[in-house]
Amino acid sequence: MTSTEAITDSEDSGPSGYAAARLRLLQQEARSGPPRRASLARLTDDWLTGLFTSAAERAGVRGAALVAVGGYGRGELSPRSDLDLLLLHDGTADPAAISALADGIWYPVWDLGLALDHSVRTPGEARRTAGEDLKVQLGLLDARPVTGDLGLVASLRTAILADWRNQAPKRLPALHELCQERAERMGELQFLLEPDLKEARGGLRDATALRAVAASWVADAPREGLNEARRTLLDARDALHLTTGRATDRLALQEQDQVAEALGLMDADALLRQVYEAARTVSYATDVTWREVNRVLRARSVRPKLRAMLSGGLGSKAAPERAPLADGVVEADGEVVLARAARPDRDPVLTLRAAAAAAEAGLPLSRHLVRHLATTVRPLPVPWPPEAREELVTLLGAGESTVGVWEALEAEGIITRLLPDWERVHCRPQRNPVHTWTVDRHLVETAVRASSLTRRVHRPDLLLVAALLHDIGKGWPGDHSVAGEVIARDMAARIGFDRHDVGVIATLVRHHLLLVETATRRDLDDPATVRSVAEAVSSGSTLELLHALTEADALATGPAAWSTWRASLVADLVKRVAAVLAGEAPEEPEEAAPSAEHERLAIEALRTGEPALALHTQPEEPARDGEVEPVGVELLIALPDRPGVLPAAAGVLALHRLTVRAADLRAVELPNEVGETADLLLLSWRVAAEYGSLPQAGRLRADLVRALDGSLDIRARLAEREAAYPRRRGVKAPPPRVTVAAAGSRRATVIEVRAQDAPGLLHRIGNALEGCAVRVRSAHVSTLGANAVDAFYVTGTDGEPLPEIRAAEVAREVEKALG
Repeated sequence: MTSTEAITDSEDSGPSGYAAARLRLLQQEARSGPPRRASLARLTDDWLTGLFTSAAERAGVRGAALVAVGGYGRGELSPRSDLDLLLLHDGTADPAAISALADGIWYPVWDLGLALDHSVRTPGEARRTAGEDLKVQLGLLDARPVTGDLGLVASLRTAILADWRNQAPKRLPALHELCQERAERMGELQFLLEPDLKEARGGLRDATALRAVAASWVADAPREGLNEARRTLLDARDALHLTTGRATDRLALQEQDQVAEALGLMDADALLRQVYEAARTVSYATDVTWREVNRVLRARSVRPKLRAMLSGGLGSKAAPERAPLADGVVEADGEVVLARAARPDRDPVLTLRAAAAAAEAGLPLSRHLVRHLATTVRPLPVPWPPEAREELVTLLGAGESTVGVWEALEAEGIITRLLPDWERVHCRPQRNPVHTWTVDRHLVETAVRASSLTRRVHRPDLLLVAALLHDIGKGWPGDHSVAGEVIARDMAARIGFDRHDVGVIATLVRHHLLLVETATRRDLDDPATVRSVAEAVSSGSTLELLHALTEADALATGPAAWSTWRASLVADLVKRVAAVLAGEAPEEPEEAAPSAEHERLAIEALRTGEPALALHTQPEEPARDGEVEPVGVELLIALPDRPGVLPAAAGVLALHRLTVRAADLRAVELPNEVGETADLLLLSWRVAAEYGSLPQAGRLRADLVRALDGSLDIRARLAEREAAYPRRRGVKAPPPRVTVAAAGSRRATVIEVRAQDAPGLLHRIGNALEGCAVRVRSAHVSTLGANAVDAFYVTGTDGEPLPEIRAAEVAREVEKALG
């Protein structure tokens, strides 16, 4: 059915006829993508033509035209797109008549509830406005006549294009700056969990900017895959519009499954991978194009006579200076290109050599070089020769410049040809908001972070390759560390490492989370904790590498994954494990005597029969960037032993917006005034303020007293807080999971809780444990973004670890209480 037939079949060609035909078109699932967008544009053209013709006759206006600009001008009309229209007139008609003509078009559009971006101008006014407003000029570059005086529109288009090309040296830098500002504000589409398909870097707005650059005749964007990428983004936006019924460009989490279904994709992850791949294509084309624009504009800025003098004579063209970088590659005009004597068809290591040289020099690879290498270089033999392995290590160890070079290789599919298993992680999203990057970019970022730690280890090559492969198991079923160990073993052997080194890399990948998870969730004073890590690592050299990999991984994950506090815990664990590996077996620790401060508080609590507490700010330690980072605040509490202490104390801290990082609870006996012994509880907690200043110790003590005597309803107060707790709309957190850690300790049973972090979570866990009649020996709290992973060392009332069946019952009860 043509657009004209769609209207003819309706009752009339007025608003109701257009609306019905439009609705039928959007409901035809078989017609989607570019055909539907083009059909919707033609349908809208036909309707607007009728409106313009009728209104022009009524107003008696000649010498006018209706012009579609922007996306509508390109014939890419999405279901909820704005109608960008320019009413162009030659200036001969009476202003009142032009106003009547405009009203005859705009009001019917508004009556249908369609978004409209409109203007009324003469050709001269349009050119002046375009000269003053870059966004107007960009829209007019896609101007297309809908109806009316076609010659008027053609002359305007010619003038606008001529202006754009003449003003390119001034306008293109302004456009580049506009794109960079938008990228900083909106982020990179290929890494966002809720990307804006239009405004984020690599989105539709950047694709339009590339068209504008091409229209300037200064440079042209790489065309390979660019049209397909634009189509992917437009198709996703169409499905988003139809799914939500709104004119939105943000692909929110709650809509992703429906959008994926509308596009015939398996799930939201498949949708994001497709969108990320498209955005990556646009981003790479953007980088290459702007680099070429800057090169051309720099060359144009040199005076012709001076350029001739520098080249050795008038009338001759200066050849770009070529500086050797490595065998077969040179620098020319700020890029890495092939040397004239290079033989890519006979040199299978040339790709990695060029990449390593570019990264070390901090230079981009020429797009032509990368394409040429992709099509001519022979595959590397398996296993790789030593030179290829060394060049890969050099590339990974170059630091920040590695990223751009790696992305250039990925854009031409070279990485997946070198490392076939890379395809599984390519553009793979990470749903955990703690992660900043997709899986593949996170792996490269980890190698970048590891490059600054290579002086700390004896085998930097193993560190860098393990950093590149540590999450390679993501995308496979099951535990990604277990799957990754198998894949990393194969990839390391492919790269050419010997059997021993392959084993070390596989161990690093298998246990890359071991140190940080153990340090933040286990009792480091428990010999079983240290022995278990030592058994997994097996050697001091592997421990050294694992320590550096742990830091690099965390730093590459995001700001919430690493801190001075976490670093200190990991360093403490590494020191203890190193001692065990050196033959110094840990001894069972004796019960440490209370500190002088804790003893003073205990005596006060014994004398008054009420809680005594003190807050002490820990010394600040220098962070990696030279600034100081507070380790936290130590909260010491002493009070007579009684039920409900943990949930009461945790609830009070939550009310005062204090985050618990670690907690230690133990019972002691002290003689009272009549010579008998009295049981006291000593709590030593490390806390930090969520924001603002710390509360006064007196207020904490007063609220703790009220919580223990029942006059402070913590549960009700926390419920009020939780009702107002900011949550992302439509994001449903996974259910909590409570497990018993196998062989966690010989002195206590370790109950591990994984749940969505929220005010009072520790209070609720404490209540649940109290209800199970177990004693909490210590607690280790770890929060990453919105996820809390807390470990509790518990015993029975007899002070012994819980029997296996009893421990499972406690875990089920805590999980039930949190659900």
